[in-house]
Parts: sequence; structure tokens; C-alpha cells
Amino acid sequence: MTDNDLTVLMVSGTTAEGQGTTHCNYDNNPTFVPPEPCEGNVEYKLKLVNPTPSRIVHLVTQLKWRLREGQGEAIYEIGVEDSGIVFGLVLEDLEASLNTLNSMAETLGGETKVLRRCQVDGEDDSAAPRYVAEVLVRTMPDANQVLPLRVAVLGGVAAGKSTLLGVLTRGQNDNGRGSARLNLLHHLHEVTSGHTSSICHEILGFNKSGEVVNYVAKTAEEFVEQSAKLVSFVDLAGHKKYQHTTMFGLSCSQPEFIMLVVSSSRGLDDVTREHLAWSMALRIPFFVVVTKTDSCTSAGLRRLVAQLSRSLKRPGYNRTVLYVTTEADSVRAATSLSGGVITPVFSVSCVTGDQLPILKHFLNLIPARVSMEEQAKLEEQCTEFQVEDTYAMLTPSGHGTIVGGILSRGVVRMGDRVMVGPDENGKFRGAAVMDMRRNRLPCRMIRAGQVATIALPDVERTEVRRGSVLLSRDTIRESVCWGFEAEIYPLSDPGAIQRGRQVNVLMGAIRQGATVEEMSQDKLDMGQCTRITFRFNRMPEFVCVGRRLIVSCSRCKGLGEVTAVTPISLLLKPSPIGCKQHRKRFPTT
Repeated sequence: MTDNDLTVLMVSGTTAEGQGTTHCNYDNNPTFVPPEPCEGNVEYKLKLVNPTPSRIVHLVTQLKWRLREGQGEAIYEIGVEDSGIVFGLVLEDLEASLNTLNSMAETLGGETKVLRRCQVDGEDDSAAPRYVAEVLVRTMPDANQVLPLRVAVLGGVAAGKSTLLGVLTRGQNDNGRGSARLNLLHHLHEVTSGHTSSICHEILGFNKSGEVVNYVAKTAEEFVEQSAKLVSFVDLAGHKKYQHTTMFGLSCSQPEFIMLVVSSSRGLDDVTREHLAWSMALRIPFFVVVTKTDSCTSAGLRRLVAQLSRSLKRPGYNRTVLYVTTEADSVRAATSLSGGVITPVFSVSCVTGDQLPILKHFLNLIPARVSMEEQAKLEEQCTEFQVEDTYAMLTPSGHGTIVGGILSRGVVRMGDRVMVGPDENGKFRGAAVMDMRRNRLPCRMIRAGQVATIALPDVERTEVRRGSVLLSRDTIRESVCWGFEAEIYPLSDPGAIQRGRQVNVLMGAIRQGATVEEMSQDKLDMGQCTRITFRFNRMPEFVCVGRRLIVSCSRCKGLGEVTAVTPISLLLKPSPIGCKQHRKRFPTT
């Protein structure tokens, strides 16, 4: 196997899903690239040499619009015409263009960083060489405008997930015995066994220059003030015993990307293959990080990457592996990640620090999947805050509750009145928002897509639970239901799900047992979607059409999407599981 088998050249003009980002590949010295996209955060400029004052005003306005499209980030391709022709510039004109772009960015309080500078061939070999440059422009957003990129960390047991996050966020290499992961673990049994059993959250911040803020910021205030981009990691368990917790964390965190960690010594074990199948079925872009390369030979690493490549080329996956070893490779990987065709593969060592700077450079360049237009539409919708955790708090009037979770849509401001529920009867109660915190700091507003904690002083902890929602008063509450219909795609052992069987349903922050009432066919078949009607066993839930869910039963796991909801007003509370009426209605087969 040669090095060319490990590195796959990117096809020019791959368009990133949802962002309209066009990646230009100059490695093969092309004469043209795809035309400049009208939407998105990519801008082509042939040259920016000595522009007039009126021209400067127009260019700054254009840069402001591109930054808005990229949520504070924009990519400029210097030396390329709008039509996509790669003309290139002599070195003197290129430097002048870069200086002009830097002045434009400073006008908006931003900075520029040259990602790549490549030489292109001209028609006359005797002429002066011409160059093109790819430049990242980044501004410091307002504190309320920062939307962290949510990255779920999956992988098998002993793959080094927590150790990798500890090294990335703390800046100190591991000692080879797991010292870097100690700050991430919550329980004593995790420290003694070395296996993560809970859901851990870590944040990696980058400033305008692309440098990691975690290593210099001493307080949470400094961390937020200096960060122009935040990457929020959700560390999930890899042991088979805790896979239900892993599925719940994957469901409630709503990640935009997945980092699949593979140990070079263990390879692709059963859990890793299962997590790989989840990533593909959920249609979440993912990248692979191979750890512990200090204890693996180069031949063994090549065999593992070849095994990954074969697994990702199977029917249904149809992915191409891009083995990343340089900063130029990381630029190609970051700009093409959302397209769903390229899967970047990194190989790092948390003990020696080998290739960790390349991984950080990649994380710094990952673009947001949600455009500003989509973000504005989410914020215009009615408020829906999904509760993942609850905490008790003391207030002057008695006991209150702090709820933590993610705001799926809408906006929450200090002092807003919200509806909390549903309870076991499907009812909601009013509550006032007293305090809010995000990224460990107080805030006055939460936007759609942000993770935060909210203090509800007049709500007892027994009145709110994991899976509850905070809604605005005008939110349609016909979505509160005992039963719903969904299309399920099985991932393994489809015969375990049958009519009358009990299954576990994970839907956002909802985690509850349900009964299979109706099926469009007698049993599930691999590779085919089946329409199934479920009914919750314990209490009604707030369910919206189009929401994705995970269903597990014995050895069977399936993914699906809600297609219809039966309002609670049309159904009576189901009979308790195990009673005579339930056994009569759902006889076991």
C-alpha cells in the first residue's frame, strides 16, 4: 500500500451542505475552479491593489455580508476571478492585495490569516511566477452571538477519548497512564476503572488569530472575552455496559459533528463499528482520530487506515478517506467535511503530542453547518427549551430549580414567562426566568442552538424532570401526546421489535419506555423503513413531527423520524404494564 492510497485528492468544487461553501483545490494546479457561490461565506477576488475610497466602502460592505453568512468567518480566494478562472497574481500584487484585505478586516474589528499560498502555472514559463492565496477572515462576535460547534466524541472502550480531550483543552501531554483524563471524570469508579460512564462536557476556544484560548485564559470571563470561536465537546462512554447512556447523550446533545476515536492498538472493534453505523444513519458529518500512535508501528498504522478506508467504501457508506498529515490537508478536510463525501482521518499521540497541532488547526477551521438565514428562522419560532438535567437551589421563598439543556428554537430572555411541563396529566404550569448562565457566565439572552442553565425560583424540583420542556405561551401544545407514529430504520437484529413489545425511546432529552402498538408490516427488515405506532408507558411527552429518535430493544437498535403525533386529548392514559388489561390487549407472541 502506497502513500497515494492513504491520501485522496479532493475534487475541485465540492459544495458543503447547508453552508454553500465551495472548496478550491489548487494542489493539481488547475486553471479554473467552480464559479463563486452567491450564498455562503466564500468570496473570490482577482486582486485588491490600490482601491479607491469608494471601492473600499463597497468591499467592506461585501466582507461584512460574507462574515454574516459564515457567523463571523469568511474565506477569501485571492487571485481567482468570479467565474472561477485561476489567474494568479505576481508576488508584489499578491502582497498588496493581502494588505488591503487585512485593512478591510481591521475596519470591522477582525483579523486575517493566510491558510495557503500556492503557485500556479502561467502560459509563458519565462514570465514571473503567479500565486493564489486562501485567507481566513475572522471577527470577534458579541458574547450573545457565539454559537459553539457541538462535537460528540464516540469510540470504543480504551480508545483514549477522555485523554484526547484532556490534552486538547488543558495543553499538557499525557504521562502514558491517563493523567490527562482525570479532570474530565465525574465519579470515583471512573478513575479506578479508567472507563467513562457519564456524559462529560468540555469547551475548546480559539481567538481571532486561531490560537487556543484555554492555555492563556485564567478565568471564565477571560475565556469568553478572548474566544472568537468555541468548540463544545460531548465525551460519551465507550464501554458496552454504558451504551444506553451513550445513546442518550448522542440524542440530547444534538451534535453538528462527530469525532470517532479509534485506538491504534485495538483497531475497529464491535463498539467502534456500531458508533460508525450510528454516525452514518444519523447523517451527521464525522471525522476519525487514531490515537496511541506512539505505541504503534508505521506499518500497523497503514494497515489500520486501509481497514478504515475499506469500511467506509462499503455500499451505503460510499465515503473517501482523506489522511491528514499537513496543515494544507487540514484546510481541505475542514472545508469539505460537511459535504458528506470526504472522511478526514488523523493520527495523533497524546503522550508525545505528535500531529496534535494539525488536529487543532482542523478544529479551528470547521465551518458552522447552520447559516445565518437558518439561524434567524429558528429564532423567530416559538420557544422550546429541552431539559437534560435538573438541580435544586435555595431561594428566599423556599426551594427552586435550575434546569440545564439546549434551546432548540426561539429566544429566551431574562424575566420571560415560560410554560413548564408536561406533567403526568399532560398539563403545563407557568414559571418566571430569574437567572441564566451560559459557558459558566451569566447572560441576559439565550439563542436557538445554545446550551445553558436557567433558574426557575417558583418551581419545585419534583415538578420538572429530564425530558420536560420550557415553552412560550403561544407554542402549540397539541404536540403533547401519549402516542406517535414514526418511520424506523433498523441497524441490527430487526426481528426483536414486534407488535406488543416494550422498547426504549430516545428523542432529544426524552428517555422513556414505550409499547409497539401497530406496524406497517409484520416484522422489520434490514435496509427497509417500517412505519410503527408507539405509545409511552409512564407519562405523556412533548413530541414534534420531524424529530429524530433512537429506538432500542434487546439487541436491536433503530433510528427513525416522527411522522405523526396523536394529541393527548384523543387518547386515554394507557394501562400500567403488567396488569390484566395490558396483557389482554398486547398478548406476547
